[in-house]
Parts: sequence; C-alpha cells; structure tokens
Amino acid sequence: MPSDLRVDRHQQWSLRLAAATSAFLVVMAVSGLSLWLLPFSIPNQILVFVHTLLGVLFFLPVSWYLLKHWLTYRGHLMTHIKLLGYVGVFVVALCNVSGVVLTYEALFGRAISYGWDTVHIITTFAVLAFVAPHIVLIVVRDLKARASGAPTPVDAAQAHGRRVALSSLAAVLCFGLLVFAYQPTRLTNELPADYSYAYGPDRPFAPSLAITETGGAYDERLLAGSEGCGNVGCHEQIYEEWQVSAHRWAAMDAAFQTIQLNMASQNGPESTRYCGGCHDPISLFSGTKNLYTEPEKLTALTGYREGVSCLSCHAVREVDVQGNANYTMGRPTRYMFELEHDTSPTPTLRFLRDFLLRAYPREHVRSLGKTLFKAPEYCAACHKQFVDQEINRVGWVQLQNQYDNWRKSRWNHPDEPEKTIECRECHMPLVASTDPAAGDERDYNRSPDDGKHRSHRFLGANQMMPALLKIPGWEEQVSLTNRWMRGELPIPEIADKWQSGPAVGIELVTPESVRPGERLPIQVVITSNKVGHDFPTGPLDIIQSWVELVVEDEEGGVVYSSGVVGDDGFIQPGSFIFKAEPVDQFGNLIDRHNLWEMVGVRHRRALFPGFSDTAAFELTCPDMLLVDKAFPSEPFDVASPESSGRLRIRARLLYRKVDQYLLNFIYGSESGLSSPITEMATASRDVEVSDSLD
Repeated sequence: MPSDLRVDRHQQWSLRLAAATSAFLVVMAVSGLSLWLLPFSIPNQILVFVHTLLGVLFFLPVSWYLLKHWLTYRGHLMTHIKLLGYVGVFVVALCNVSGVVLTYEALFGRAISYGWDTVHIITTFAVLAFVAPHIVLIVVRDLKARASGAPTPVDAAQAHGRRVALSSLAAVLCFGLLVFAYQPTRLTNELPADYSYAYGPDRPFAPSLAITETGGAYDERLLAGSEGCGNVGCHEQIYEEWQVSAHRWAAMDAAFQTIQLNMASQNGPESTRYCGGCHDPISLFSGTKNLYTEPEKLTALTGYREGVSCLSCHAVREVDVQGNANYTMGRPTRYMFELEHDTSPTPTLRFLRDFLLRAYPREHVRSLGKTLFKAPEYCAACHKQFVDQEINRVGWVQLQNQYDNWRKSRWNHPDEPEKTIECRECHMPLVASTDPAAGDERDYNRSPDDGKHRSHRFLGANQMMPALLKIPGWEEQVSLTNRWMRGELPIPEIADKWQSGPAVGIELVTPESVRPGERLPIQVVITSNKVGHDFPTGPLDIIQSWVELVVEDEEGGVVYSSGVVGDDGFIQPGSFIFKAEPVDQFGNLIDRHNLWEMVGVRHRRALFPGFSDTAAFELTCPDMLLVDKAFPSEPFDVASPESSGRLRIRARLLYRKVDQYLLNFIYGSESGLSSPITEMATASRDVEVSDSLD
C-alpha cells in the first residue's frame, strides 16, 4: 500500500464522532425494530419522539462522518470488507434521507408516504445486514492478526465498543425516564355507584342490545373528540361532511330529546337506553342514561353533543342483524396527547398529538379502518328496530327494517357485486378527495389511488334536522338531500345499475276526454324506482309521503283537490298517504312517537323496492259552459251553446320528515313550525271536456 494511503486505524477507532455514529446506528436500529415489531404501547409512542429527535439531531454529524470515512478509505484496494462498507454507507445514507422525508411529512403533511416508510424499514434491515458484518469482520481480522504477533488497533476497537455501549445505555435510561414521567389521562371506565341495573346486572345497557367488548362502561371521553379528526390535519373534509349529517345530531335533535324525556318520565330513565345504542352511544356506555332526566344535564355531557361520533362508528367490532343496536363496541386505542388535547387544548399538545398520529399511523389504521363498515349487515345493527315485551309489556312488534327490505329486494345479488347496490353506494356516494383515507382496493370497482372517499354526509330522507338546527352549511346539506331524494344527484359508480329519473316516480292515468256531468276517474301510479328499501322508511308513525292532486279549469279555478297542506301544517283529510298508524294495547293511536307503548299497527302503507301502488281519485266532471249571463236564454228558442274546455290535472308526490301533530306536541302549535316538504316527483295531464264527444 502506498505510504500516502496509510491510515492511522487506532486514531479512527478513537474518534468521538465514530463512537457517536456507531451508537446512533445501534439506538436507531433497535428503536426502529421496536416500532415495527412490538405492539402499540405508550413506550413505543414515546420511542417515536426519541427516534425522530435523534434522527434530526444526528443527521448532519453522521452524514459528515460517513463522507469522511469514505474519503479516507476510498483509495484502498477493494475487498469484501470494503464492499460491505460501501454498501453500508449507501444504505445508512438512504435510511437517514428516508427518515428526514418521513419527519417532514409528519410535521407538515397530511400523512406519511407508505413508499418512503417502506424504504425506511427495508434500509434499517440493510444497515444490520451490511454495517454490522463490516465492523465484525474488521474486529475478527484484527484479533487474528494480533494472535500472530502483528500490531493491530484491537484495544482502540474495544474502547470504541465500550463507548458505544455506554452511549446506548444512556439513551435507554433517558428513554426510561420519559416513559416513567408520562402520566396518561385517567379514565373512569366504571358505571356510577348509583347506576340502575333495571334489566339485570349482566345487562347493564339493556334494553338496548349494544354491549362493550369489556362488558363494562367506557369513560365518555373515550368515544368522543370527533373534532380532533377534523383539526389534526388529516380528515378535515370527512369531518366537515359529518358535521352536517343526521348522525352528528342524532342526540341533540330536539325531537329526540323531547321523546326521550317523555319515555323517561313514563318508564323510568333506564328505559331510554333503548334509544341510546343508536342515537347516543357515548352517554349509554358511560352510564349517564341512569338518573338524568333534565335536558340541561343531558346536553352537558361530552358525548351527548356528538351524537354518533366518529369513534362510535369506527370502534364497532362486531354486529348482528337482529337490530336494536345489536353490536359490540370496542375500546378504541387513543394515542398520547389525544385526550389531553380534547380536555385542555394547547398548541403544544396539538402539535405532539398531530405529529404522533401521522408519524406512527399503524395502530390508527388497524383499529379504525375495518372491512366490516362495507357490509350492509353493519348498517343493520341500527337500521332495524323492534319492541318486545321488555319494552311494551305485551309482546314483540317489528318496527322499521331497512336491512331486510334491502336483503329481499332486487338490489341484492349475493356474490355478484356488479349487480348489487349496497347501502354505502347510495347513502355514501363517492366524492373527490385529498383525504389520506382516499382510495380503496377492497371494492370491486375501486383502486387505492382513485382519489375518492365515501361521503360522510350520510345522505338520507332527513331534510328537516339541518334546517331546524341551522347547522353551519345546512343549506348545502338540504339542497343535496332534496336532489338525492328526487334521484337527481349523480352517482356514477352505480349509474349503470339502475334507471335514470326520479327515485320514486309518478304517472297520471286518466281518460283523454270526458263529458260534463260524467264521472272522471284519475289514477296516480307511484313506482319505487331507485329506493333500496321500503318507501318511505324509518319511523312511519311520524314520516309522511303523500299524493297532492289538484284539478283546475282553464281559468285556474280549483275544481278538485286532495293532499293540500293547510296553513296550519296539516294535510287535507282523506288524502292518499304513505305512513303507519301504530296503536297501544287499548287501541289508542301512537301519535307522539311513544313506541314503548306500541303493540301493533292498524294501518301501514309503504312501497317495496321496484313495486308500484295506485292512488285512485274520482270526481264529477263540471259543466265547462261559459255563457254571457246578460244574454237571456228564454223565452227565445235558441240552440244551447256547446259546453267544451279542458281540465288541467297536476299531481305531486311529497315527503316530509315529521308530521304536524308531533311537531305541535314538541314545540307547541304557537311556534308555527312545520317540517320542510320535498317535492319528489310531478306529473300533469290535460283532459278534454266537451258535449260533442263521440
């Protein structure tokens, strides 16, 4: 070897930067493997901060040492040890660069790149595979050389190893102190001492069928904090959609509150747990549906203000199609500083929470992203309802049942997704998205990079709640709801599976002509074209859809009407209405949504998917003769003028969420409040009227 290429290897082993680099590689490799291999935990979360901080602090010093080391030995002959060193320098540099990229994404981006994350993981193993053998082979070679009497820097190498071990141990001790110092938010996962076990100690949440995976209570903060999903910098779009949805306001809706308090006053507050599994799961599982019957106490609860929160849906682990909230609520994994930020928000806590969620998302994705959400059976847990003897003291009665309607309908083709239309495809249509949750490779017609997510507006036939509560953005929600109900909202992914046009269409069937004084039959044929379950659906004791029919003469005078809504908000008596009339055990009408008293139905009218119904009307055709009354027809003997003209017939299919009687019960008739009415479909037709008809 030329003299100018001789290296003082003793000095190289003794360099402090060399020891720091070796300790850095050891600590970073071990911590990286811990993050990748060990279960999610508080120590591992703290390790994320330690791993990142060390990577940022030592990036430049380590990079400088690697460059100097390469420059020092680059002129030497190529050997297997040198080749390992070359590869080792490359993979360490790539590992460091990928770590910097991931840190930047976690600090300033929406999510880390899984591509760079994969590079970081692979290069960590590569560091172990190339750098460790590079050093070990050098030490083994020097030990053999010393055994033969040749001078080698083994002592310097051993001293280097001791410094590396001490530095690594110091890092471990500092890490241990951080773990010991962190005090997580204490959760009270116990039911109150005065909790009423009215349905037995083994069924604390009955009569709801909902249970927790622990069998016990959850602190109300555990399932709350949906705002964090919106301000963490990841799911703003989805959070904004959810904010105006019926799910979001399921417990704050004034109608729900009034009915629930009525139920509590009659049957005891424990009975309201029947409603809580679907409308108010956070309050249910925290044990607050117990003695609180005053609205101000209910609305003061953290979870009550969120209704069906983000975690209330995403933490469900198992469902059953029996309905009545028959699901198992998991205990969601909460990251460090999530609960602290929810209760005492500060910029520092938000920064730490946001960084941790983005830098270490594996548990977040694993615990909250489930294929279960795609199944219609998931929706069935709440969108299927009954009352039984435990509730009405008489016997079992089926209430709304969207799931079985769909299951038996033409929209369900098991194992044929190209023909099937499922709940989420219609109620959660795809929207353009920059959300980290965009894309899905598990749907037959989607891909991981399709740039779309499913809308969390949960569009359904509830145009009243957003307008009544004046939720921010309610105008757009109501507009989209109305368009969706009329079948006007494009849903490209299923456009080829159903016909275009209204969701529920109507057609007028009348004679083309009629004589004065004759009976004029009018039929309005209503057909469910694009509804996946009964129309209307939901609680049909309060929901109404009806046919408004108006017949006018050529001057605009009303000859006949049915289904017209009066100034008092009530529909004209005798109108054709889709609804149900449940009764209690004494035959009294259930008209205040007091379903806990229901034992049967005396009348029910709804449309099954793909089926039609007919509203039949009949009137006597009026005399259309228009005669100048100033001209006497007698005693002159003159021919009677011909009676002729046209009748204009107009039909509309209308829908509203809450009937007027219930609104008056809740808000008082003096409020003047009426439910918004959606025009779902229209049809018109002219009928000729003449004496001279053949």
